[in-house]
Amino acid sequence: MRHDAVTLRQLRALRAVADSGSLTLAAAQLGLSPPAIHSQLKSLEDLAGAPLLQRAEHGAFRATAQGRALLMAEAQIATALARAGREVASLAQGHSGNVVLGVVSTGKYFAPFLVATLQRALPRIEVTLRIGNRDAILAALAADELDLAIMGRPPREPAVIAAPVGPHPHIIIAAPDHPLAAQDPVMPMDLLSQTFLSREEGSGTRILMTRFLDRIGEGTPWRATEMGTNETIKQAVIAGLGIALISQHTCTEELRTGRLVALQAIGLPIQRSWYLLHRADRAPSPATERIRAAIAGLGGSFLPRLEGRG
Repeated sequence: MRHDAVTLRQLRALRAVADSGSLTLAAAQLGLSPPAIHSQLKSLEDLAGAPLLQRAEHGAFRATAQGRALLMAEAQIATALARAGREVASLAQGHSGNVVLGVVSTGKYFAPFLVATLQRALPRIEVTLRIGNRDAILAALAADELDLAIMGRPPREPAVIAAPVGPHPHIIIAAPDHPLAAQDPVMPMDLLSQTFLSREEGSGTRILMTRFLDRIGEGTPWRATEMGTNETIKQAVIAGLGIALISQHTCTEELRTGRLVALQAIGLPIQRSWYLLHRADRAPSPATERIRAAIAGLGGSFLPRLEGRG
């Protein structure tokens, strides 16, 4: 296959048909005629020496194995071009540009406020916010889809440059009428006898909870029920379904109003830090560097706070 003969028009035609399942819809999407789309696909198939699309049972087109290989390349090219476009715009316009900031799910309680603060301070730089669990953010970082990321523990892979930007305490919460709420301190075995309400696999909070319970239990088994979001966990704790180890930043309002209480136990709160990071093998664009410096300069003031706590 002659790589230098493949054009972006051909790859875009393949993407449009594979996504829409139709030559007509693809043509409308790209502003071309169906015969023009067919011509682009025929030329690409001739270069590949294999069919790239086939009809499914319902009549729509879907990519063959060879087609999927080219679609993967098209996605990587699109990502590279998008990054190049952002960098060119930043260089051409000085202080303007676009920065994609990834934040782990726990950070959704402060990330919108942070982005609003940045946009007031640097209105010519557009900050695009992406939120996902730790695994999703790391995958986006590895795929070069993020300029900056905020998470609780820097990864080993991909290699990153990380700096702490503020405290990140974790506590164990319970309903105010829970039997352990009045104990000070709560003994480890009393904790281990409870049902813990937990985030999904891949969550940084889940990893921290597992390590904490394994450490205090020294091999004692414990029970956990998985729930998908921090909001679900908080409501379940309020309802008395169990207790949870959770970021304090996710529940400052419930603690302040007394709908939840933080259990007092040795080793709590677990003191961690939030980190701002970017890939070590990518030089930040000027716009990214300005956003990085602005976040660092805030000194963690964007983080939720509870009176009497960090």
